[in-house]
Amino acid sequence: MQVILRNIGKRFHQKWVFRGIDMQFKPGQHHALTGKNGSGKSTILLIAAGYLSPTKGSVRWSENGKILAPESVYSKLSLASPYMELVEEFTLEETLTFHQKFKPFLEGFDPGQLIDLSGLGESRHKALRHFSSGMKQRVKLLLAIMSRTQLVMLDEPCANLDSDAVAWYQQLKRDYAKNRTMIICSNHNPEEYPEVSQVFGI
Repeated sequence: MQVILRNIGKRFHQKWVFRGIDMQFKPGQHHALTGKNGSGKSTILLIAAGYLSPTKGSVRWSENGKILAPESVYSKLSLASPYMELVEEFTLEETLTFHQKFKPFLEGFDPGQLIDLSGLGESRHKALRHFSSGMKQRVKLLLAIMSRTQLVMLDEPCANLDSDAVAWYQQLKRDYAKNRTMIICSNHNPEEYPEVSQVFGI
């Protein structure tokens, strides 16, 4: 899947966050958006995901050379970010089962196998409201990377992760995100975007 941003700008109230941005996220490659807090990385990511509309400019999504309608894009992407909320009344097992009804997992994986992969097996029946921030971040990353989507978008994926969890994330990315388009936002933290094809500085 390919995403092309052409001369996009975003304004909130009377203030422009950015203007004149041109980016091309090529199919099957991993890309990073880097910049300091407030530079507009997350906003660009949400525009590329179709969750926000640019104030000016255009966004085009395509798959195998065919232009995709904006309303069809959501089914082809998965997104994880620190500001996303999980259903905290659900257990880990219920979360994975519920998610699978909307976006299937990669071929050959079911909720039980993903719980084993997550390293959170001892908490499979625990409500997410009792999870630490690092455990919740693992769940978000697991849902995004292991969904059967062509575009994977991660905003500050190592937020709240300790060193063991960072290594787990990097291995998950290495093993299961090959040949998929990936966009990773980072506040200049190289641990978050290892082995990317292109880095866009904001």
